[in-house]
Amino acid sequence: MDNLTVWLRRGTASAGRLLPALNFRLKAEATKTRMRLLAALAIFAVSAVVGSAGTQATHPISGRPIAGVMGPAGAAWLERPEREAEEAPTRAIAALQIRPGQVVADIGAGSGYYTMLLGAAVGPRGRVYATDIQPEMLALIQKKVEARKIANVEVVLGTPTESRLRDGAVDLALMVDVYHELAAPQVFLRSLKRAIKPDGRLVLIEFRKESPEVPIREEHKMSVREARMELEAEGYRFDRVIDVLPWQHILVFKPGR
Repeated sequence: MDNLTVWLRRGTASAGRLLPALNFRLKAEATKTRMRLLAALAIFAVSAVVGSAGTQATHPISGRPIAGVMGPAGAAWLERPEREAEEAPTRAIAALQIRPGQVVADIGAGSGYYTMLLGAAVGPRGRVYATDIQPEMLALIQKKVEARKIANVEVVLGTPTESRLRDGAVDLALMVDVYHELAAPQVFLRSLKRAIKPDGRLVLIEFRKESPEVPIREEHKMSVREARMELEAEGYRFDRVIDVLPWQHILVFKPGR
């Protein structure tokens, strides 16, 4: 057997041993890449579906397009396992410095992801009002409350113009990725102001419009400037921005009178 034939056979044998391992690694990398792409596409897809419904209005003060409301079909996205890594809700709750015994309203509570965190923060002597305009969302929250035997959460069916909370009832009104979807923001803010205690807070958590890399459609983002323009026009006093989240601003306002 000549040297060339021996070399070729050895090379073929080595390739036979290496190719399966190489194929496995390539498939693994392809799977990781595919999963990352699917996760990104899921975020865009949910935003696209939400933003496509109905005729888009604009806010009369800032000119911001008002986004469509996320329906019950979006509940799975709200409950996605990656949410803590992507949005850091537990970090947001810590930044709000909620005290045990306080009364908090989770406005536009959706599937109740934040409601559960707020219930733990206020403790058994506190109260959380989970409000939404969609009965299907409130049914999801009520199911969680009953399954976990939670006694400090109450669901409230609101309307696009009314919070349906008692006057002077809450220490903190929280809207997580909700304010930008309010169909009648000016009227609703007036209703909500009545429900907030004089020394209470209104907090908006909104995806940062100032950050193009945040993978959310533009109409589902807000800038600090837009939020201040719109809320200050209704008598709310801007307090501060807490920027500790990966994708969102925490915008703190006082109700004013």
